[in-house]
Amino acid sequence: DYLRRQVKPGDLCIDATAGRGFDTALLCELTGTQGKVLAFDIQQEAVDSTRQLLAKNGYTNAEVFLDSHANLGQYAENGTVSAIVFNFGWLPRGSHEIFTHADSSIAALNAGLKLLKVGGAMSLCVYYGGANGFSERDALLEYFRSLDSTYYTVLECQFPNRTGCPPFVVFITKDAQPPISRSEAEV
Repeated sequence: DYLRRQVKPGDLCIDATAGRGFDTALLCELTGTQGKVLAFDIQQEAVDSTRQLLAKNGYTNAEVFLDSHANLGQYAENGTVSAIVFNFGWLPRGSHEIFTHADSSIAALNAGLKLLKVGGAMSLCVYYGGANGFSERDALLEYFRSLDSTYYTVLECQFPNRTGCPPFVVFITKDAQPPISRSEAEV
């Protein structure tokens, strides 16, 4: 529902962690034939699965890359993206021994915030526990809390009555353009 309200036909969107392709397909539906979706995953199995789902549904407005979400800043211009979707953790129905890590995930978030246009948003689902433990979750929570509320609104949604390690969702909206840092201006 959040993405359906956020994304309009013709928009540019990113699925930073393509997985099985369901978020990529939803973004393709929402952006329409005039829009574009860029999807990333480090696992060939995920890239193949995403491409198969898109072909099955007739979506031709996406490009799927075998690349880390940490590199998504190389594929779009700053301030041009309407929505970015992340699922941190592991590939559904895949090996739980391969999972996202805090260093590449935070690099991806930093790049993604630059790519978002003002009014753009991120939808993030954080899976944790098991083989990937809690270090990424903890680093992500610290990162979310560090975002300047002058420029970003961050909403964290949890399941307080579920046992174990239930995933949680975070929404980030870019409310204003942060000033460009000295190092960015030199690039």
